[in-house]
Amino acid sequence: MTLSRDQIISLSPDSASIKAAEKLLNPAQWPLLQFNDKAIWGECQGSGANPYQSRIDLSGPAFKCSCPSRKFPCKHGLGLLLLFANQTQQFKSAAQPAWVSDWFASRTKRAEQKAERTAKQAEEIADPTAQAKRAA
Repeated sequence: MTLSRDQIISLSPDSASIKAAEKLLNPAQWPLLQFNDKAIWGECQGSGANPYQSRIDLSGPAFKCSCPSRKFPCKHGLGLLLLFANQTQQFKSAAQPAWVSDWFASRTKRAEQKAERTAKQAEEIADPTAQAKRAA
């Protein structure tokens, strides 16, 4: 998946997030920048002792970050995606670390549960006996 700068900006919750993300476009702020065919991930050094772990599912895109921001996507996710779009050569192809794989597994599980709920609801609606019980 290749997104233009304008497409990435359109994912932002507000203009302040883009402005903050643009300050993170220096690869030196990212001790880890990696990708594979499914995802992009990186660690961004913030003010804390441990870097924030940011990951992007390219099929969505969907974002996840360990930072405490309430904005979605946060500046780290937007910065990571902008950095990948502008400086792909800074990223190394690699196998997903556990913190990315676990996130993918969690997303898959939630999607399966949602599909099961939807199928069950459709089945209940199609069941005339259940409809009669609800009507009574």
